[in-house]
Amino acid sequence: MQFNRLWIGLAILTSPGVGASGLAEIPAYLEYSPTFSSSGQPTAEQLKSLEAEGFQRIVYIAFTDQDNSLRAEDRLVEDLGMDYLQVPVDWNAPGKSDFYLFADAMQRDPARRTLLHCQVNYRASAFAFLYRVLYDDVPMAEAKRDMNRIWQPNETWRKLIFEILAESGRSPHCEGCNWDE
Repeated sequence: MQFNRLWIGLAILTSPGVGASGLAEIPAYLEYSPTFSSSGQPTAEQLKSLEAEGFQRIVYIAFTDQDNSLRAEDRLVEDLGMDYLQVPVDWNAPGKSDFYLFADAMQRDPARRTLLHCQVNYRASAFAFLYRVLYDDVPMAEAKRDMNRIWQPNETWRKLIFEILAESGRSPHCEGCNWDE
């Protein structure tokens, strides 16, 4: 009986989207692996929780003048001893170079526990989808299911996703990958 409880507990803790105590409070938090998660905008207190949970890098992919941006997030993150990277991605005109800048930073130290975030986890989950498919060899249908837990990309973001996949010789079409939902 104890084995079954232990097994269930481990399954819950390792399921995507389920994190340690303070992490569940972060808006739209999704854990893809022990080293990679995405979310909406964390608060200053939530950044402290991230540091306490072993995060080493925070990547912010929106502009700092967004309504709910955290003032001086870069300084807060650095003061907590984590690395900080900002790639300002225009919601209405995301660029391939934005994604590649993020991916290049991730590739420099892929084992570094990283939170990728934007305002509500739309941009971040789209970049996470691409990164996981192209660099972590996650099956496309699995990565798409995770992204769809947050949102179904609009036409602008589908176009970006399709272009980046095409550059890598990948088709966005797979069993279970309905892009029109």
